[in-house]
Amino acid sequence: MNKVLIVFCLIFFSLSVSAQQFSQYNTNTLFDSFENPSQRSFIPDSSKGMAFNFLIPNFNVNTYLTGNMQQGIKTRLFSKDALYNTDNLKIGQGKYNHVNANVNAYAIMFKLFTSLNGDVEIGFSAQTKAEGRGYFSDESLALFGGSQNFTNNSYSNIFNDNYRYQTYHQLGFSYRERVNKKIALGFKISALLGIQYQRVDITESQINFNRATDQATLGLQGRYYDSFIPGHITAHDYLPTLRNPGAAITLGGSYITDDHITIQANIKDLGFIHWSKRSTVYDFNNSATINNLSTAPSREDTIFNTTRKLIKTNGTVQSFTTPINGHAELSATKSYWLDYNNLFKYSPTLILSKELFFSGFTGALVNHFKYKNFTVTLTTSYDDMKFFNLGTQFMVKSSNVEFFIGTDRLTNTGSLAMAAFHNENQINHIGNYTGGDLYLGFALKFGHLIEHPMNASTIPMGEKGFLGRLFGRLFKTDK
Repeated sequence: MNKVLIVFCLIFFSLSVSAQQFSQYNTNTLFDSFENPSQRSFIPDSSKGMAFNFLIPNFNVNTYLTGNMQQGIKTRLFSKDALYNTDNLKIGQGKYNHVNANVNAYAIMFKLFTSLNGDVEIGFSAQTKAEGRGYFSDESLALFGGSQNFTNNSYSNIFNDNYRYQTYHQLGFSYRERVNKKIALGFKISALLGIQYQRVDITESQINFNRATDQATLGLQGRYYDSFIPGHITAHDYLPTLRNPGAAITLGGSYITDDHITIQANIKDLGFIHWSKRSTVYDFNNSATINNLSTAPSREDTIFNTTRKLIKTNGTVQSFTTPINGHAELSATKSYWLDYNNLFKYSPTLILSKELFFSGFTGALVNHFKYKNFTVTLTTSYDDMKFFNLGTQFMVKSSNVEFFIGTDRLTNTGSLAMAAFHNENQINHIGNYTGGDLYLGFALKFGHLIEHPMNASTIPMGEKGFLGRLFGRLFKTDK
């Protein structure tokens, strides 16, 4: 089994949405407006009326691994001898490791400014996401190092692991409107097209070593969900299809107080995917023999293939429905000009984020320092895993051009990059977690300039948007 497959099995098969990308909050970029739908992306008398990423992906990726596995995974992936270092693994002590990651990539982002009366914006987007979470015992990795890591001949419930992940396409329509001087509302409704789903929950496990024959008998009990893929998965299977349909909605609102504090609330990606009736649920309770445990070159393949055959037993072909990992977020921000010429601006944003279907909770403080068209951002965050993170972002943003790059896990991303370049100190370092985070974006605005009536050559006044009309009727503000 080569390194690419090791990464695929131990990292990608254990995806999770844990860390969120916070540094784009209140930047008014095209990316920000799709993620936080009450945010504006156009400024009248400055911006042109259409915004597009020109098919340049805007994405963010993050991952982390906690626990004693860190050194073993890094030595296998990045060390020159490519062998597992299992010295830090604790056998029979109930030690577990979390593996988490998130992928969100926009292939298409397109927005139109449609009405000056209400700052109405509509948008269309196409993105691909991956999400999930994994929880693995020390013993699960120690087995890849051979039977010499286990002093006893028999163990129970040391492989009670679980993981879930799903990948899907998301096609969205967004709408944003300023209903009055203080309130802006927005939403994004999405069609979801599922690509793949897997989930394993092992409730009981047993292993018996026969050192004389260099074998081990592994027994597992639990449940395995596997979405339908016709044949072996290929690049063609990642193309959008209606095989696994779903839907999601994102709701956002912002309110400007008398003290010029902007309070923003979002319910993000509240939705589900209905996986094909040709999918399979396996209620496995079986055992199998793993051969040649002392043969390092083939051990990985043997363990992986044996375990896969073991859990794919007693299957029932059926459909099932899964939620996507939505979030509830609340933020507050206020901007301060630091000089008389209004060249330097400081904008701190406090953010609280809670996963809707899982336990994840994160608090973040985002600090934007802007000089003319340049913005440097420092972000600090703390989550329920007791991780403190420091991030940074560099952004160039004018009225009609925007580019940004950054990370919300600066030190850990640097450490992971150094380990990838065979830095032995970083490969063998065990911290709170090993992980990385990177995001990048680009967009342009084009078309006619959005102008107010007094000096406009063309005036796209239009009518007040339907949210504004509804707000006026409900609160009797229409004249």
